[in-house]
Amino acid sequence: MFTYLDNSATTRPYDEVTELVVKAMSQEFGNPSSLHRLGMAAEKMVKEARAQVAQSLGASPDEIFFNSGGTEGDNTAIFGAVNARRHQGNKVITTSVEHPAVLEAFKELKRQGYETVLLDVDRQGRLDLEQLERELDENTVLVSVMMVNNELGTVQPLEEVGRLIKEANAKWGKNILFHTDAVQAWGKEEIDVKKLPVDMLSVSGHKIHGPKGIGALYVRKGTNIPSLIFGGGQEKGFRSGTENVPFIVGLGLAAKLAEEERKTKLEHLRTMRNKLMTGIEETIENAVINSPREENYSPAILNVSFPGCRGEVLLHMLEQKDIYVSTGSACSSHKKGSHVLTAAGLTPEQIDGALRFSFSCDTTEEQIDYVLKELKFAVDSMRRLTKMMGRGKKR
Repeated sequence: MFTYLDNSATTRPYDEVTELVVKAMSQEFGNPSSLHRLGMAAEKMVKEARAQVAQSLGASPDEIFFNSGGTEGDNTAIFGAVNARRHQGNKVITTSVEHPAVLEAFKELKRQGYETVLLDVDRQGRLDLEQLERELDENTVLVSVMMVNNELGTVQPLEEVGRLIKEANAKWGKNILFHTDAVQAWGKEEIDVKKLPVDMLSVSGHKIHGPKGIGALYVRKGTNIPSLIFGGGQEKGFRSGTENVPFIVGLGLAAKLAEEERKTKLEHLRTMRNKLMTGIEETIENAVINSPREENYSPAILNVSFPGCRGEVLLHMLEQKDIYVSTGSACSSHKKGSHVLTAAGLTPEQIDGALRFSFSCDTTEEQIDYVLKELKFAVDSMRRLTKMMGRGKKR
């Protein structure tokens, strides 16, 4: 039974999205900057997609800028913020469990001489608000905190972070910018930028059943950050380059469909997650649930450690049964260990034996039952083999 539980890495595009992308490539292939009918038709499609993305975020269309995805959005927000505030301070703050698109950008800023702070997290990956309050000072120009962690599924307290930033701004007479990577939250959590205390927000299409290589950055009206890409003046001069019309319209439709089904999808995801979590605890000894259980969690993600096993080996054993899971973030899979689980204080054995299961609206109860059966067999088999090898070494 084909079972895909790696939806945090990428999702299967909606059929309607695929059809629209093909249509935009084969029929409505004009350049939006052209003045003839084909160009005007393409421009209209881009405008509609911008409105769809904006509506899903509670934003105004003129606050949405299309780009190549979450990584570009994070980089644009971070480097744009420090460039805009270069004369106001040189301190930037994030958490130790961010996506590599944020952490690597912060490493580059550190090489450039900026003071970078990585906030600690607790066992569930929730940031230390008291540490944030201590670190906010007159030299701070940017805070970047993800909305939902891509490995643990932890929902970060953005409202409380925003409150602390607002208090610091009032105290120091500053305008500290607040960015959030909402890639894992979009299409699952309720996002309304009119209520969220953020200045910039990054999203990506392929996490919500849209195309890969397309995303958007929300920039609150009145937040001025410089362009990083110069050229023909597309995206109001903020991000030049001929628009990727097929993927943009695919992104817009995916945003519309994801928002329409979000509430019912949320309950389905929660049911699937709870069924798998309960089944693991009831059938597999010594399994450790790493994700938050009852609050501040995304129902789309469940991270579990199986001590006595290697997660990578379990992954391939399950793959042989047509079950697809992950050991962590696909965007950092080439690196050893998980920086997220390390920051959360897991032991080396727990980190080595961790798997991430991530669900979608396509996940069924029959698939979860199948996963539980094959997962138990894989874990039990590996643990027996490990014990046998241990006895052999003693001899």
